[in-house]
Amino acid sequence: MIWWVVFAKPRDLLKNNRGVFPLLILIAFFSGFMELTGGGGVSYGIRMLAILAIGIWLYSDYRKGEFLDLGTWLLGTGIGFDLGMVAEMGMQSIDTFSSDFVWIRRAQELKGEAFSVRNLLSTGIILVTRTVRRADDTAEVLSVRGYTKGGSYCPGFRTTWKDFVGAIAAVFLVIISSIPASEFFILYR
Repeated sequence: MIWWVVFAKPRDLLKNNRGVFPLLILIAFFSGFMELTGGGGVSYGIRMLAILAIGIWLYSDYRKGEFLDLGTWLLGTGIGFDLGMVAEMGMQSIDTFSSDFVWIRRAQELKGEAFSVRNLLSTGIILVTRTVRRADDTAEVLSVRGYTKGGSYCPGFRTTWKDFVGAIAAVFLVIISSIPASEFFILYR
């Protein structure tokens, strides 16, 4: 979360994403419910906010081909290509999922249907069905074209000094988080 606050410009991300506030309300509701019924809700809320913040940043700062570049650069043209392609297809699914949602909501508004739980449920069913159908079609196309595994791809990156500093900070935080807390608090024993 600290890394996100320093490197991701939180104010800009929260301004441009309308869907954030319903998610914040949902997280607050479940956090409060957990805190009242058994405890641990505050911790849950903080962890979910961190995951939500990083997910929003990832999605809003994403460029097409980025995961394929990273996977191929990091793990090679075999498994790296496959993992990068899967990540790219996942991001493409999120894009089409959100655009489908907008179209379905527009169609419902044109019909004069008010927003309700029933409409939300039918919209969800349509979205899931369309997403699964697209995944089947994509798998069929890959199979027909003879794709088995890996691929040849030459990644290209645009980096700035901020990327370098952010990467160093992320590695530092991973190292710090993997050290047992008792090593920091030797005097506590």
